[in-house]
Amino acid sequence: MKPDYYLSEEIFRREQEKVFTRLWIFFGLTTMLADHNSFIARTLSGIPVVVQNFNNRLRAFENICLHRQNALQWEDSGKRPLVCRYHGWGYNAEGFAENIPSDAEIYRFDPKERSGLTLRSFHLEVIGKLVFINLSADPLPIAEQFPAEFIESLRSSSEMYDSEVLVARVRTRFNWKLAYENLRDANHPPFVHAQTLAKSVDFHAVIDEAQHRRSENVCEGAASGDRTRQMELLRSFSFGGPDTALNELKPLEWHGAVDRFGNLEHYYNWLAYPNLHIASGSGGYSFTLEQHNPVAPGVTELVVYWLTAKKKRPYPAMAAVLQASLNGGFRVLEEDIRIMEMVQKNLHAGAPLPRQGDYEYLNKMVEKWYSDLMDGDFEI
Repeated sequence: MKPDYYLSEEIFRREQEKVFTRLWIFFGLTTMLADHNSFIARTLSGIPVVVQNFNNRLRAFENICLHRQNALQWEDSGKRPLVCRYHGWGYNAEGFAENIPSDAEIYRFDPKERSGLTLRSFHLEVIGKLVFINLSADPLPIAEQFPAEFIESLRSSSEMYDSEVLVARVRTRFNWKLAYENLRDANHPPFVHAQTLAKSVDFHAVIDEAQHRRSENVCEGAASGDRTRQMELLRSFSFGGPDTALNELKPLEWHGAVDRFGNLEHYYNWLAYPNLHIASGSGGYSFTLEQHNPVAPGVTELVVYWLTAKKKRPYPAMAAVLQASLNGGFRVLEEDIRIMEMVQKNLHAGAPLPRQGDYEYLNKMVEKWYSDLMDGDFEI
């Protein structure tokens, strides 16, 4: 797309409103929310959000105390009541400030004001062990965003996730859209990952002629202004499952300690538009999740989760296995980050437009859909 789509503050503001406020956004894992008072805190579209477990009921609230706007939960994740550390206001599962120390003596709220002290809540959906949030007051049904077979694939695969998770956060210097253009590009691994991922997986760009023709129709404006067709397009942007056969799956000692997902010696790959990528380069024995949260036109927060398939029995060395997965996974991730940061660094108002090939039909469709949305041709 034009450089402005990756550089403009105005377009960034518009996409936060039109994409990240309207669509279902991956937020975290239920395995990190298993206990009463466990929580995850993230910032989405500039809004601090906390998802908290209230006696096995997950709720999503704006992570701001109603008294003096302090963050209720400071850490990325943890386990503590939803109580403000500033003046001790405590909130219940409905978001109501049920405990205000010395309320009658020093605050003296009248009954009407007191009854309205409730946190803003957000809609929440759980698919398997994946938590999604929607910031809209009137969210679209999640089935309008993701196709039924994809939802089932996410559910069945994530049910096999183990509860032991390693999480890292990285602030990257590229626009979030570059990450998804890269993830939809099967032609880059032999060049970018020649010494890492491409040694175990033979990625080949293949042209699906039917999809290519569909892309040409879309890019010629066939769906512009037609919300029904645009939402059909949106559902096609999320897909996943077995992707590419592995050259060789080396058996490791810890493989016998987990319930492997599936039985194919394949690289598994799921992409949930707009902010989640899941991969298994081990044929279903372990998983890496990448969560992309836009911060600014040229800044994206990347939250990465490493975990194995569900353990069949205790495995004392699992922490070392996860650390090894992190080390290997970060090598691949850093290769992608370096490329995307280089692209972002070199973009400027007069930069040449990209010359995409036929194999990039999916990127062309997504970019056309996105630009139509930004230009107001339709609304989600």
